[in-house]
Amino acid sequence: MPELPEVETTRRGLSPSLQGNQLKRLIVRQPQLRWPIPHQIIALHDQPVLSWQRRAKYLLLQTPPGTIISHLGMSGSMRIVHPETEWRRHDHVEWQLADGQAVRFHDPRRFGCMLWQPATATEPHPLLASLGPEPLDDGFNGDWLWQHSRGRRSAVKTYIMDAHIVVGVGNIYAAEALFAAGIHPQRAAGRISRQRYQRLAEEIKQILAAAIDMGGTTLRDFTGSSGEPGYFVQNLKVYGRDDKLCRQCASSIKNRRIGQRSSYYCPRCQH
Repeated sequence: MPELPEVETTRRGLSPSLQGNQLKRLIVRQPQLRWPIPHQIIALHDQPVLSWQRRAKYLLLQTPPGTIISHLGMSGSMRIVHPETEWRRHDHVEWQLADGQAVRFHDPRRFGCMLWQPATATEPHPLLASLGPEPLDDGFNGDWLWQHSRGRRSAVKTYIMDAHIVVGVGNIYAAEALFAAGIHPQRAAGRISRQRYQRLAEEIKQILAAAIDMGGTTLRDFTGSSGEPGYFVQNLKVYGRDDKLCRQCASSIKNRRIGQRSSYYCPRCQH
């Protein structure tokens, strides 16, 4: 699944084409994604793009009537094409722009979505309403993690992957950040010190920033808006390396199920 760095890579890649442009019309070949595409989106035409932002793993295209909220799902991608480019099998939606370019939404599994938030809405969209802070913002730090972890018995890996605590720390980057901070992924969140959470918060920021700079992590389906894969996979220290040697201590990397997810760690470096 595309995680925060992959979604941010998509946002940055499309930003030069969307910012200051106009959305002329939409072509919808498949109206049934994870949920049906709302009629307000299908009927949208001749509207200026006011902003193109990301919140957690959602991409937000703001127009005067409202905002299109997109999610890439398990295998989705968005890329710039010429409108006359041949459609691929799983290209489902096209945003045609005033300058002659188009953005195509590609999603083989159809777990992605495009939803609508009218400009007149007084409350955040339900998918965005209870999200935690952005991990790269100043509001996210070790004190935040420590304060919200008190009394929690759940594993720290599950804790930092909770979008109510902090958004966008998916399975890959949680494993890598915990390794960099020297924290065992199964350790109870409430039993980790403030100092260790400060280290963990910094590692989360650094690892996510590095992954964004390298275009994300391509393990299977993801490509950026230019069609290129992400290269952070070359920097992975533990994720997907079970039974291989730790690059710090030469112990064997382990894989354990935590919260129904594969969790990679070094039993010697992490405690």
